[in-house]
Amino acid sequence: MPPILAIGIALWTRNVFWALGAALWVSEAFIVGGNPLTGALGAIDRSVGVLASEGNARILLFCLIIGALIAYMQQSGGISAMVERLTTSGLASTRRRASLATALAGVVLFVETNISLLSTGIMGRPLFDRQGISRERLAYIIDSTSAPVSVLIPLNGWGAYALGLIAAYEFADPIGVLLMSIPLNFYALLTLAGVIATALSDRTFGPMAAAQGVGPEASTTEAPTRARYMAIPLLVLVGGALGFMAYTGGGNILEGSGSQSILWSVIIATAVAFVLLARSGRFTGKALIDMGFEGIGSLLPAVTVIFLSLALGDSLRALGTGTFIAGLAEGFPVPFAFPAILFLAAAATSFATGTSWGTYGILIPIAMPIAIGAGLPPSLVLAAVLGGGVFGDHCSPISDTSIIASLAAGCDHIEHVRTQIPYALTAAALAACLYLVAGLVALGG
Repeated sequence: MPPILAIGIALWTRNVFWALGAALWVSEAFIVGGNPLTGALGAIDRSVGVLASEGNARILLFCLIIGALIAYMQQSGGISAMVERLTTSGLASTRRRASLATALAGVVLFVETNISLLSTGIMGRPLFDRQGISRERLAYIIDSTSAPVSVLIPLNGWGAYALGLIAAYEFADPIGVLLMSIPLNFYALLTLAGVIATALSDRTFGPMAAAQGVGPEASTTEAPTRARYMAIPLLVLVGGALGFMAYTGGGNILEGSGSQSILWSVIIATAVAFVLLARSGRFTGKALIDMGFEGIGSLLPAVTVIFLSLALGDSLRALGTGTFIAGLAEGFPVPFAFPAILFLAAAATSFATGTSWGTYGILIPIAMPIAIGAGLPPSLVLAAVLGGGVFGDHCSPISDTSIIASLAAGCDHIEHVRTQIPYALTAAALAACLYLVAGLVALGG
């Protein structure tokens, strides 16, 4: 009930704050036996507990600090200059090229989802504004590129996490199981194909078709100055994050801390932007500090949404929502349908809890024994769970990656989810059919 309540209130009122707050209250009330007063107190304590997690605290901090970085790059005229450079060079001179350049950047930055979302969102905003393309389409492109690419190119934290979960089942070649899941991850592949098709055709459908672009006249607030005011901080952000992931992983980027690395790198990138602008002589130190706090303040509503979604996710895990949904897939009597069922179970779990990582932790330990017992290829079952988790994330208004995609693209969060859902459902319907066929083929039926 709590996630259904959150989704219903969000779609009805278009106020995600009310939605998340009410769902958190109801979830905590259920945990204490239905007492609404005790549930309200529990919701407060659960919210405070969010900050007890170092990973959560880092996410909230970097989402605030990135506001200062964006303000520096924008108010300096650096973003305007970078847009001019990309446009005059021909790399993003048309609507199709701007969309493809943004999608390609998301593919290149496969190592960490938040790095991909933030970097491509910052770069894509002025490009899309210049070409009159809606921010909703930008949010769709970066959201539907980053997570699918992360599960298709497992040289990142996602791959290391999945490998750790399947290694417990003593497969002869667990790395081979993971690699063989790549061509079987139908949802991720179809979603990327949808992004490319949208970019090449410059056509949309559903609510996305009604979304309006900002327009070239409102694409920037400052006259172009020097592209380096954007390029250098952005390179520091991306390069620093990758370098720190290798550092925190003891030389192995796959074992590095994504949240720690992105926080360090965004602080350093913001400091670099501050120094660049201070040395330019155009801004005083006080003006730059005020500018930074203005940028931080502009992201406070979005960070509040992330904070509430983290609290709700913790509450739903304590309530057992994900385990309950995952258990529905275990007793199904038709073995060939297991891949499709696990795909849908992963989608429902991720949709309800707002986390694909949590979904994998719940469902992969269920899916692997099912694969072994039913005689299904473990790679097929693993791909179904990985893809289903991403699908649920794409449709869930309480998903952290969808919230960060909205933040990075600078669009309303509910509008992002509403316009992306038709694309996600189309890819998911095709993927579910392919998993039914694959299950039949795998069992010789």
